[in-house]
Amino acid sequence: MKLKIVDTTMRDGEQMAGKALKADQKIMIAKLLDSIGIYQIEAGIPAMGGEEKKSVERIASLGLKSRISSWNRLNTTDIALSMECGVDNIHLSVPSSDIQIIYKLKKSREWVIDNLRRCVALCRDKGFPVTIGLEDASRADREFIFQLLEYAVSEGVRVVRYADTVGILNRRKTFEEFHAIRSKYDIQLEIHAHNDFGLAVPNSLAAVQAGAEFVSCTAGGIGERAGNCSLLEFVKAAVMFINQCNDFDLEQIKEVQKEILMVMRH
Repeated sequence: MKLKIVDTTMRDGEQMAGKALKADQKIMIAKLLDSIGIYQIEAGIPAMGGEEKKSVERIASLGLKSRISSWNRLNTTDIALSMECGVDNIHLSVPSSDIQIIYKLKKSREWVIDNLRRCVALCRDKGFPVTIGLEDASRADREFIFQLLEYAVSEGVRVVRYADTVGILNRRKTFEEFHAIRSKYDIQLEIHAHNDFGLAVPNSLAAVQAGAEFVSCTAGGIGERAGNCSLLEFVKAAVMFINQCNDFDLEQIKEVQKEILMVMRH
């Protein structure tokens, strides 16, 4: 298994307080990430419209080696806008915890399933690969997570992101969650960790040890609240502790990360 890095600097990283990237900045960052061999770049949220949508379109047209993904809410309007951008992958964020579904969105589990069906069907009909992101999965009922995974597998979805949206996981719990899923389903998993207790890197390592094949990172670990899993720190740890990511050049990542953070400061 070769571990794949999904960079979300331009989507989740941009949610850091005071950050708002222009299209030219995003294009520069995308080229830098491509130069170090990032598997997939989460380029933004086309549904925001304006310069955000234009930047995703421009990045998708660059012909980079990295796959270009867009983030979408669970509705067909978002998806249609992403398709207009010509991205390589449609990422669907699926609210998974009752806290998110009932109290934040004022919806039901049935609403989630119904909308997921519609969205996946649209992506499939239009020939776009789709990944599912289980939002707030670390606070969700495991049986509902399994219900969502049953559907994903039945529809041929190959990659599912498990998001620790509020940063409450520890290493043992992360390993248990990913092991439970991998023991039950033949599906590729991605860990999306937040760093609220300084555990984004160790939790991501634990997920990989339990079978995750994709890891979400940002340059310098930037992101909302305490940030995300730091690209450089994770790659260093993966090389040292789990003999993964050996094809990355650590010095090159260090320099590129420095350049990205400089771009984001201006």
